[in-house]
Amino acid sequence: MHQVSKEEVAVMIDAAITRHNRNASMISMFLGIIFLALFVDGFMRVIGMVPPFLGIDVNIMSDVTDRVREEVSNSLHKVSA
Repeated sequence: MHQVSKEEVAVMIDAAITRHNRNASMISMFLGIIFLALFVDGFMRVIGMVPPFLGIDVNIMSDVTDRVREEVSNSLHKVSA
């Protein structure tokens, strides 16, 4: 039976830590890319650049433009009165 020396244990632990860090970094990178893509998709849907998905319309740009148009119209009427 072969006994493992302290140096061999240290090398094995270093290799395991390196492998773990590499795997954890890859998983974090993939999750980050997925979450960023989903955020961008949602943002594009909110501003109306991407059509609704499954009939869920979250576009707020028409509401924003209508409110701005009303505010400008009200301001112009107040100034002219």
